Amino acid sequence: MFNFLNQYASEILRLSGEHLILVIIAMTVAIAIGIPLGILITRRPNFAPLILGLANALQTIPSLAIFGFLISVPFLGGIGKTPAIVALTLYALLPIIRNTYIGIQNIDPAVREAGRGMGMTDWQLLTRVELPLAAGVILAGVRVATVISVGIATIAAAIGGGGLGVFIFRGISTVNNQLILAGAIPAAIMALTADFGLGWLEKKITQQKTKPSRFNRRFAIVGSIVGIMAISIITTITIIFLQQAPAKIIIGSKNFTEQLILGELLAQQIENRTNLQVDRRFNLGGTFVCHEAVKAGQISAYVEYTGTALTAVLKRSPISDPATVYQQVKQNYAENFQLEVMPSLGFNNTFAITIRGEDAKRLNLKTISEAAQYTPQWQAGFGYEFLERADGYAGLAKTYGLKFDKPPQQMEIGLMYQALAQKKIDLIAGNSTDGLIPVLNLFILEDDKKYFPPYEAVPIFNQAVLQKYPEVRGAIAQITGLISNEDMQKMNYQVDSQAIPVETVVKDWLRAKLPIDNSKS
Repeated sequence: MFNFLNQYASEILRLSGEHLILVIIAMTVAIAIGIPLGILITRRPNFAPLILGLANALQTIPSLAIFGFLISVPFLGGIGKTPAIVALTLYALLPIIRNTYIGIQNIDPAVREAGRGMGMTDWQLLTRVELPLAAGVILAGVRVATVISVGIATIAAAIGGGGLGVFIFRGISTVNNQLILAGAIPAAIMALTADFGLGWLEKKITQQKTKPSRFNRRFAIVGSIVGIMAISIITTITIIFLQQAPAKIIIGSKNFTEQLILGELLAQQIENRTNLQVDRRFNLGGTFVCHEAVKAGQISAYVEYTGTALTAVLKRSPISDPATVYQQVKQNYAENFQLEVMPSLGFNNTFAITIRGEDAKRLNLKTISEAAQYTPQWQAGFGYEFLERADGYAGLAKTYGLKFDKPPQQMEIGLMYQALAQKKIDLIAGNSTDGLIPVLNLFILEDDKKYFPPYEAVPIFNQAVLQKYPEVRGAIAQITGLISNEDMQKMNYQVDSQAIPVETVVKDWLRAKLPIDNSKS
C-alpha cells in the first residue's frame, strides 16, 4: 500500500485539490443562498413551508440521479465541474436554511423586544442581535452541509467533474481495493477535518457569554468566515480557469477498464506527437453520456465500438459485415452529428456470453445454443446498458430461447466477473478482450447464430476539433490498426490483475509498437 501511495502521490494530491475546490465553491454558493433564504422565512413565515419543503425534496433525490439529470440541462454545460457544483449546492441548502431559520426563531422574544425598545431598526436587530446569537446554530448547519458535500462530491467523477471519485470509480471498474481506498481515505480525512474544524469553531461561538460585547465579536467571527470563503471562491475559480486554459483537447471514456486504457492511449499519443495538451475526462458513464458529450463539444473524442454505435445510438438492426457496419456508422455520424468516425484501432471487442470454465467442462458446453437448456436453473448477471440495448438481452434471449426463472441481476461490468467466479451468478455478458476471463478460468460461449454485430474500436472525434487542430488526425492515424485482440486482452489483464497503472500500461505499449522517435512533431 505504501508503494501504491508513493506511485500515485501526485495524482492523489491533484484530485484532492479538485475535490476541495468543488466543495469550497459549492459551499460558498450554498451559504450565499441558504442564509438569506433562512432569514427571509423568519420575516415571511408563510414562505417557510414552501422553501423548507423544496429543500427537503432535493435531499430525497438520489445523488447519482440528480447528477445525471443536471448533465442534460443545456445552460449548465453538460458534463464537467459546473453541473457537479450545482448538484452539491442543492444538497447543501437544507441544513443551512433550516439552521438559520431555527437559530433566529429560537431567540428569546424578550431580547428582540429589548432591541426594539432601544430604537433598533429591523436590519440593526438582525445584524447586531439575531445573527450573533444564532451564529452557533447556523454554523452547525454549515458544518453538516460541508461534511455531506465532501461525501457526495465523489460522485462528480461520473460526469467528468474530477475529484477523488475518479479513484473510486476506477477502483470499482477494475475491482482494485487500493484504488478505491486511494479515493475514499483522503475524502474521509477531508470530511473529518472539516467536521472537527467547524465543530471547534461552533463550540467557541456557542460558549455561554453574558457580556453584550460578545455579540459583536461573534458576528465578526461569522463575517470573517464568510469573507474568507468569498475570497476562496474567487481564488479557486481563477485557479480552475488557469488550470484548464492550456488544455486544447479533451479525451473522454466510458466507465470500465478497457475504455480507460483506450482513452489514455488517445491522450498519450496526441501529447507525444503534437504540441497540444490533453485534459482527461474518464469514467463518464455509458455510451449515451459520452456520445452526447462529444456531440456537444464538451469532450473532443472518445473510443466507441461500431456495433454499439449502429444499434444503440443509430437504432439500426444488427449487421454482421464489419465493413458495412463501419461505413453506415461513419456516414450517419458525419451527417447527423458532425462527428468523424476514424478507422478501427485494430481489434473487435464483441460481447462475450461467459460461464465458469468448470461448468463448461462438466456440461460439455461450447455454444450459446447448447447452454440455453440450462438457463432456467441459472442466474444471469448483466450490465445496465446491455439490458436496454437493441443488441442486448432482449434480442439475445429471443434468438437463443433463453428462459431464466429469475430476472437477471443488474451490476457494474467490473463486478460481474468476480460474481461469476464466486458462483453468485452463472452467466454474464462480458467483453471478449477482458483480461479477467483467463485469470478467473472463465469460458466464452460461441455465438453460433451470429447474433452480435462486429464491435470494432473506433475513435470518435468532434469535426470542429479536427478542423481546428488538423495535426491530431495524423497522430491518431499512427495507431490505426495496431491493437490486436491479444494486445487489448493483455493490457486489460495488466490493469485488472496486476494492478499496473493505466498510464504505465499505455506508455509501455506505445514504446513497443512505435519505437521510432516519439518526439513531438
